[in-house]
Amino acid sequence: MTISEATKLSPGRSVSVRPLIWIGAITTGTVVTNLFAPQILVGLMGRSLAMTALQAGLISTLTLLGYALGLVLLVPLVDLVENKRLILRTLACAIVAAIGTALAPTPLILLAATFILGASCAAIQMVVPLVASMVPPERRGQAIGDVMSGLMIGILLSRPMASLIADSWNWRGYYLTSAMLMTVLAAALARYLPTLQPAAKVSYGALLRSFPRLLREEPVLRVRSWTAALVMASFTAFWAAIALRLPDAPFKLDARGIALFALIGIAGAAATPIAGRWGDRGFARPLLIVSHLLIAGALALCAWAGMIESRIAAMSMLGVGAVLLDFGITTDQTLGRRAVNLLQPEARGRINGLFVALFFIGGAVGAAAASAAWSYGGWTAVCAVAATFGVLGLITDIATKTGSE
Repeated sequence: MTISEATKLSPGRSVSVRPLIWIGAITTGTVVTNLFAPQILVGLMGRSLAMTALQAGLISTLTLLGYALGLVLLVPLVDLVENKRLILRTLACAIVAAIGTALAPTPLILLAATFILGASCAAIQMVVPLVASMVPPERRGQAIGDVMSGLMIGILLSRPMASLIADSWNWRGYYLTSAMLMTVLAAALARYLPTLQPAAKVSYGALLRSFPRLLREEPVLRVRSWTAALVMASFTAFWAAIALRLPDAPFKLDARGIALFALIGIAGAAATPIAGRWGDRGFARPLLIVSHLLIAGALALCAWAGMIESRIAAMSMLGVGAVLLDFGITTDQTLGRRAVNLLQPEARGRINGLFVALFFIGGAVGAAAASAAWSYGGWTAVCAVAATFGVLGLITDIATKTGSE
């Protein structure tokens, strides 16, 4: 069976997988921008509504907090509720919340809307396992890699896209654009998503209480979540500090230049389908080792770039380092998702929710570590800390084969 063949779901109903993968990739990439765009729009939003510094700081925090709660409270419903209906309703909430954010007249309404929007973005983690379940295990890495390429492109595009839309229009225009795009995608999903009834016959409370048991019983989930958290920490540390480094010599970029530089990371998304396909062929372990070596080596290049006097040479080296870094990170993420999606099918919603929640914790650690490293030793210290996370991933690869089959 190939990935383009139809997967039978029920008598008289078949689904063409290739269009579903494309729609899944575009959906995840579009929805995820709502999680990271506030980081670049927060200043404009705060000034527009005369928010205090504390209130403005809560915009991004509440968006990500809402997403974290959505992972824990909403994604497990994949194991309990018919999946198509759940995804469409969650996406509808995201559309309403995006419109509410765009039209918010007061800080309180804005904060409430961004929180709901963040929680509704959990639809991303409902789409990925559903698409993965439509293909046989020997092709699952390929499907996940294709969908993950959309997700990674969305993450990398979120900040520059938000900046460009805000410059051309305003911050409200970004959220209206997001709402319109999600509406179009919801219509496509309504047409192409299969109806999938989960096998679990337990209560919602029992699903939530099963999280500790899943972590305890599934070593693959523990190990792959650990390395995913480590590489997410590297990713966040690098991209959180890069905007502080690029305005200074030798780079000397303005805000628009920084936004354009962020686009270079999109090249790293090309690693996701490649990693998925090679993982399906049995090369997951060497790929994981290479991915963590790439992260450490890329960050060494980025640190070196900051010491070069020539602007062209420094930009070239930093660009190569950024692409290699994203290659390493997306390879680990794709192979990790492939591994956990081969686990208990009846618990795929909870497993995906746990996996993503744990690597987002890694992202928070990376942001905090970057802030401390920047204050202590500047750009070189940030690169050293981010590289350390990659080295820890490499040590994990050497110490265990769990989840690298």
